Amino acid sequence: MKIKYVARDAYGVKREGIIEAESLTDAEENLVLQGFQDIKLTITEKIGKGKKKGEGITLFKPKVKEKDLAIFTRQLGALINAGVGVTEALEILSEQLPNKTLAQAIAKVKDEVVQGSSLSSAMKKHTNVFGEFLTNIIEAAEESGSLDVMLMRATEYFEKIAAIKRKIISASWYPAAVVTIATLIVLGILTFVVPTFAELYSGFGAKLPFLTQIILNASNFIKGNILYIIGGIIGFVFLISYLNRTEGGKKFFHRLLLRLPLLGEIFRKGAIAKFARTLSTLISGGVPIMRALEISSKVSGNVIIEKSIMKSKDEVERGRQLYQALDPEVFPAIFIAMVRVGENTGRLDEMLSTIANFFEDEVDRAVDGLLSLIEPLLILFIGTIVGFIIIALYLPIFKIGELITG
Repeated sequence: MKIKYVARDAYGVKREGIIEAESLTDAEENLVLQGFQDIKLTITEKIGKGKKKGEGITLFKPKVKEKDLAIFTRQLGALINAGVGVTEALEILSEQLPNKTLAQAIAKVKDEVVQGSSLSSAMKKHTNVFGEFLTNIIEAAEESGSLDVMLMRATEYFEKIAAIKRKIISASWYPAAVVTIATLIVLGILTFVVPTFAELYSGFGAKLPFLTQIILNASNFIKGNILYIIGGIIGFVFLISYLNRTEGGKKFFHRLLLRLPLLGEIFRKGAIAKFARTLSTLISGGVPIMRALEISSKVSGNVIIEKSIMKSKDEVERGRQLYQALDPEVFPAIFIAMVRVGENTGRLDEMLSTIANFFEDEVDRAVDGLLSLIEPLLILFIGTIVGFIIIALYLPIFKIGELITG
């Protein structure tokens, strides 16, 4: 049941809130454990057995993204900084956050905190929602007593990671979207426009120009095999999706992404920026270097870079410095040099933050440059294809006299 409470905290400040418990006795015991006194309780709502607010059958749960976690950490940090208790802050956020998956996880975390668990321990039971980065940052913050400060750092981190992901997505999806639209236009012309010309030319009784015949043959092939073509495209997409879930397939595609012309360097710099940003935030938050490297490797988003970082972690465990353990074939010389300076001066977290800023700016410039370059190229590409089709279709009209007399 949901129970409203009015009580005074350990400092004598009057607090109000909602708590869920099986009975008034359980609610009072939980509040006493939190240091409340002069407790007054009122039942506001009874909830069915085994069912809590926000729970139910959901076919498609919204995915929790960096922007959702940024909202959560910003609001939680602000509430704690304002003097609101952790459980009360979690209660408020579970009712207000727009992402239902995140809101339900926060409600469960709040229940576990009420029962005596630490915030980080409760969140570790929901790492699929909160992620290892946030749970480890909060664990370190609880030990140092700087939870509100680290939540603000986590907010800045999530916002930076979300921004770099948006840039990388725009760099990869813009050309893909334009090529897809161009392909649909060409298929539409071949399917609906070309047959009209084919009927017109069928009465000429003469051999058509070579280019025109190619277009007519392509149109006939597509019309006669449209279901097979659609099935083949769907099958190809499913095959790529399946292969990308296997270890070998993921390695192949991620290595291919790093070797793509123009896009490859953007993907590499984006992964390095995410790695540097994550490692900097974790180290500054007090997370041990070995654990920080392990978490940061997973954030990079590329298994080739992830395995390289994990190999470096193993070498650091054996006594080497980080800059010595980094693979120069994966990490640029400037990255390794700045890590060396950070380690030698004892300011590795600050230097990693500088590196992250540098590579984020590099990605921004590279994406802007790519989009400005690729837009006219794609227009030229589409124009060439459409122009070729139009010329091929109208070529017989230019030679109509030869075709009729021929």
